[in-house]
Amino acid sequence: MTLYQATFEDDDAILAFYDDVTARTPDISLHARWSKGKHPTTDGIRAYIKEGCMFLHKEQDVIVGAMALTMYQGDDYHAIEWSQQVPDDEVAVIHILAVNPDRQGSGVGSEMVREAIRLARKNGMKAVRLDALASNTPAHSMYKRLGFEYRGKQHLYAENTGWTDFYFFEFKQNHQTN
Repeated sequence: MTLYQATFEDDDAILAFYDDVTARTPDISLHARWSKGKHPTTDGIRAYIKEGCMFLHKEQDVIVGAMALTMYQGDDYHAIEWSQQVPDDEVAVIHILAVNPDRQGSGVGSEMVREAIRLARKNGMKAVRLDALASNTPAHSMYKRLGFEYRGKQHLYAENTGWTDFYFFEFKQNHQTN
């Protein structure tokens, strides 16, 4: 699988993709609590594109999967007890991973995460981390199956959820990504 770095030429297609995922993914309001206009936001997606950390998986020029992969972690990650302490700019973090509803369950999301891990390693990152809502049990299962380890939770505020629990995960460095 190849992940392509998104550009502003992809802007409209990416926004339409996330709107479609939000509208058609079963139980998204329960698990991820995404809602059009609240999360992911147009401004947030455009910021990821501008930063060069929005990545796409396309098939026949159609977006099948999208995610942001930052090469740094934010302050929300500081309160977690990680397996290794590394500077913020040596940690890759996966955000807003989404797969076309027609392809969910086909392995696209798993392969995108594996590709993100490879990209992070290629860029010299010493850790790969992510967070997910406590209610997003399907995502938790996938992350654990791919070699991520639950490291803790925080009660945080997000525009789309209000105050809620987020689970934090870290990729186990000795785990094979294939």
